[in-house]
Amino acid sequence: MLQIEQNNLLIQKTLNERVFPDGEGHKSLDRIITDFDFTTYHISTLPDQKQLILVSIYLKCWDDLVKYGVVEYLNGKYAKYADVLSVLSSKDIESSYNYSLVLDLSQLESKDDEYKTEVIDSLSFLKRHAMAAPFEQAFARYDELAKTYANANTYSEEVQAELQNEKVLVIKYRGSDECIYIKPSFDRVTVIFSTMFQDETDKIFGKVFLQEFVDARKRSVQTAPQVLYSHKEAPLDIQNVVQGSKDDENKGYVTFVLFPRHLVKGDRRDNCISHIQFFRNYFHYHIKCSKAYMHSRMRFRVKEFLKILNRAKPENLDDEGKAIENRKTASGRRFDSGRA
Repeated sequence: MLQIEQNNLLIQKTLNERVFPDGEGHKSLDRIITDFDFTTYHISTLPDQKQLILVSIYLKCWDDLVKYGVVEYLNGKYAKYADVLSVLSSKDIESSYNYSLVLDLSQLESKDDEYKTEVIDSLSFLKRHAMAAPFEQAFARYDELAKTYANANTYSEEVQAELQNEKVLVIKYRGSDECIYIKPSFDRVTVIFSTMFQDETDKIFGKVFLQEFVDARKRSVQTAPQVLYSHKEAPLDIQNVVQGSKDDENKGYVTFVLFPRHLVKGDRRDNCISHIQFFRNYFHYHIKCSKAYMHSRMRFRVKEFLKILNRAKPENLDDEGKAIENRKTASGRRFDSGRA
């Protein structure tokens, strides 16, 4: 299966063209980029200051992310580039957008190429970093619970009741019907995606894909997260917080159970966040690709069948529908055997 990149390639390309220009001087720029999940970016130069590039992002689930500290998380991520990047305050953010940064090309010109590329790559991961904030909060809560219950009897009714009441983080990334639910515990973090299927064939393809996730873990990838799928009915962990329609026949829930080996601090944790937060895009992208492939194969087979039918069609028929035998001479001329 193909893996969708976590960064935005159009942002990367646009900024590369500005930071490493072919010509001389700074030109005006005004570009709007639309990504998955209704995400919109706006990259533009400031009026009369073409060396300053404004990068803004709009996320449909921004209000949910704010509750989980997305502003502080993003500010921390871009603080190390403070000499070339400026984060705008809430009152200065571009209208109709949620978060804005200003890149100073005049300051960036004095840096080496490696540093320039690092800044560009970091900006192309803007959406990834924004969506990572609630996951970081849930993983931090997991660290606290693991430390708290390290020597406790986790099977006792009191501990189980406390864990059952643990807060569930909800991200309405595509509206109330499609959300991400994150529930930390002392020995795992459960991530549940609710997703809507457009038609019956999507449900079938979805079950095939998810079954492959389950089988792959059984066959060779025992270290992979546990994957569960339920149709229509929400898992018990989130039934009290599920929003939107609960009895929709086109709704499904995909559950990932992340164990301590996936939550090790450092690169492994960051890699886990990068892959799991875009699962919905990955999932539906492959459903659409599979449908397109099957349609192309069906069209190819129909063309082949038409060729066979055309070869079997007799060239000439008489009034009774019988084939008239045509013969050719050595020179290629035709004559009818029925002529006198």
